[in-house]
Amino acid sequence: MNASQLGRVQLQIMQVLWDRGRVNAREITDALNQHSRIAHSTVQTLLRQLEAKQAVAHDVEERTFVFYPLIKEDKVTRQATRGLIDDIFDGSAAGLVAYLLENEKIPKSELQQLRKLINDE
Repeated sequence: MNASQLGRVQLQIMQVLWDRGRVNAREITDALNQHSRIAHSTVQTLLRQLEAKQAVAHDVEERTFVFYPLIKEDKVTRQATRGLIDDIFDGSAAGLVAYLLENEKIPKSELQQLRKLINDE
């Protein structure tokens, strides 16, 4: 399973699963609807697609499908980040960091965290 094989909403579903562990489709729909509207039938379709991609699986508990992730969040994050660095920044992690520092409003607390990470290396 490769991060580029997951669509934006599929990644949002995965985030709910990574955060909560085991949840049913209705709980996923409710979590996603806190940010933007999505139909429950759409979530069910996307969950079937994620199962076909072997990203999630389910158990049946009291006639309800309870879903859980099969892929680890850090693996998907690592693959997506590597793809971004390779595809957009010609393989340069420094290019990505420079772009973010020059073009994004980064709160001071996050800048302090970045400095600490750099200084600890």
